[in-house]
Amino acid sequence: MRFSDLLSMSVNNLRRRKLRTFLTVLGVLIGTASIVVMVSLGIGFNQLTMEQIASYGSLTEISVYSDAGQGPGDNGKEPSYMTDDVIKQMEHLDHVTGVSPILEMNVLMKQGIYQGNINLMGVSQSYLKNIPLKEGRLPEPGKKEIEMVIGNMVARNFSNPKSNVDYYDDPSNVPDIDFMNRPLFVIFDVDAYYQTQSGGESDDKTPVKPPKKYLLSASGLVEGSGEEYNNYSYSVYVDIDALKTQLKQIFKKKPIPGQPTTKKGKPYNYFIYNQAFVQVDDMSNVSAVQKAITDMGYQASSNMEWLEQSQKQAQMVQALLGGIGAVSLFVAAIGIANTMMMSIYERTKEIGILKVLGCDMNNIRNMFLLESGFIGFMGGVTGIIFSYGVSLLINKLLAGRLMTDMPGDLSRIPPWLSITAIGFAVFVGMAAGFFPALRAMKLSPLAAIRND
Repeated sequence: MRFSDLLSMSVNNLRRRKLRTFLTVLGVLIGTASIVVMVSLGIGFNQLTMEQIASYGSLTEISVYSDAGQGPGDNGKEPSYMTDDVIKQMEHLDHVTGVSPILEMNVLMKQGIYQGNINLMGVSQSYLKNIPLKEGRLPEPGKKEIEMVIGNMVARNFSNPKSNVDYYDDPSNVPDIDFMNRPLFVIFDVDAYYQTQSGGESDDKTPVKPPKKYLLSASGLVEGSGEEYNNYSYSVYVDIDALKTQLKQIFKKKPIPGQPTTKKGKPYNYFIYNQAFVQVDDMSNVSAVQKAITDMGYQASSNMEWLEQSQKQAQMVQALLGGIGAVSLFVAAIGIANTMMMSIYERTKEIGILKVLGCDMNNIRNMFLLESGFIGFMGGVTGIIFSYGVSLLINKLLAGRLMTDMPGDLSRIPPWLSITAIGFAVFVGMAAGFFPALRAMKLSPLAAIRND
């Protein structure tokens, strides 16, 4: 007997018992939809967590810090400073695609009546390319003049020194500073500036000279409003090579603020970095690279640490939700088995006639397996359609209320989940019909024909 004949007979047998078939398919529909919706909630929660963590910074980026102090320790040995040589060692680690040293310092910026203590960060061109811009462009490489990329919340760090208005905690009342069209006065030697303001003196009792102001322009603004925080919101970014050149011209042989000095108080003849960002080729390799960096004697952290913890929690939630849904599908499998057993009792004489006519036992078994598998297939397909509807309702009605701090769809059904759910429903259907099919094979032909 051909497969098409078996399929035709199976479908016709199901059509003869429409109500029973409908109720059995309905049970599979509910079971499939329960599993899919429950698993989709776990997937959605996991992806929402990943998106939220990624919004704070790249998932393939490692932040490296040096735990060295501002100079040699009590034992006279050099601490583990992060220098250009160390940066080159990190670049040669496996799976590392780039390393951006960070030269960070505090400067004073002024425009009009406003001034603010700003965190100025010298970074590499590869790091600058990761900064999303709302307006303008990135600093051009190779230029001696410093061009600034201003964070979208930097304006909140400015204030009018003659008033007591706090702009930092009131985002609706931000100083009117035009970063793109007006240059800013920047003071690099902040300590000298405040000493002159208070009439301070240097170590040799001579009055401190007011530090020079430098006029710098902004080339771009970081994407986002004054209330939308991201990883680049509160700092000003410049090309690290341009910043090095500027600092050497300003301080010459004097110690640069924020840079360690020798035991005699003299500056080193090389720059020492506060921090570095290491780019890794894939998320799966971040933990291994992070361990290699800590073995070098430096502190390292990444968003993958938080993500791995969140994923473990999400997997537990997903397994729990999937287990709840699986109970419904198990109940549906019992319904399929019951339907197939009833079908065998009702069709005993038909089975006997098929055996007397010489029908192969395997064909009889396959006919019943096809029937149960077809019930699983119909229940799986309709269950997936129903799941998409439930998922849409969850995302429209519940997600906005329950996940106000994590915008996005709470329930997500990827294509692989739909295909797997249909395949699993067919498997459950055929598994439920397996033992009834074996019973049909074992029926005695003569007893079956005599059966009323």
